[in-house]
Amino acid sequence: MAARRSPAASATPTLSRRHAAGAPSARGLLFTLLGEFVLPGDGMAWTSAVLAAFARLGVEEKATRQALMRTAAAGWLEAEKLGRRTRWRLTGSARRLLTDGAGRIYSFTGPTRNWDGRWLLVSVRVPESDRRARHVVRSRLNWAGFGSLGAGVWISPHPNREAEAVQVLRDAGVADDAHVFVATRSGLADVRVMVTAAWDLTGIEEEYERFIGEFGTGAPGDVLARQIELVHAWRRFPSIDPALPRELLPARWSGTKAAQLFAGRHRQWSDEARQDWKHLNDLA
Repeated sequence: MAARRSPAASATPTLSRRHAAGAPSARGLLFTLLGEFVLPGDGMAWTSAVLAAFARLGVEEKATRQALMRTAAAGWLEAEKLGRRTRWRLTGSARRLLTDGAGRIYSFTGPTRNWDGRWLLVSVRVPESDRRARHVVRSRLNWAGFGSLGAGVWISPHPNREAEAVQVLRDAGVADDAHVFVATRSGLADVRVMVTAAWDLTGIEEEYERFIGEFGTGAPGDVLARQIELVHAWRRFPSIDPALPRELLPARWSGTKAAQLFAGRHRQWSDEARQDWKHLNDLA
């Protein structure tokens, strides 16, 4: 039987940054499962397999079914009915989204190496009355790893993100009142004072410590469920950690240990988790 296309699938769907960063919800977990197991496989998943996996995560059946339906309605999945059973297929937009997301997640290894000392600076004036523009600039520059020094000044140690910053300013409608620079810093205060003002490194490190505490010890009783939890927990770090150069970070930066832990656990559990996921679909 031909796949039944969602009405939203003909348009290019969008994903909120909340879900892209691993929202603690059934839909957020679903995107993790799709990226970790469905994308590298045949791009399809049976409803029964998703229900079984989510039950192990403590997600109720109703919430799982709603997540599937809403994700399909948004244009990320297509439903294929085979008798009384339903199989879900990734749309082309979903494949592109999940491929980009996988690159962002698995390539994120913490501090930037071999930094050349150049900064990307954005200076923009946004009217106080334009709440939409202020939200777009703040949320999307934060997402891109920029830190704010106040008064419309944003900085990043990644000059290669200039095009992304320019697009943010254009989308916010403030490009005509903005300036973008790539420059080196000459003083006056200690650079760590500037870094501390621009980014909440203490808060980020606390998140890394929680990750290490949760996944640092113990063999999982359910490798499939634990793998989903591992990847889902790690998904948020590329959106909150600006990947500063090592020389700008505290002497003992937990992000390095956390990145090594994630890579090791993911490598250790992947084969068994994927075999279990395949088994769930074979049973459907």
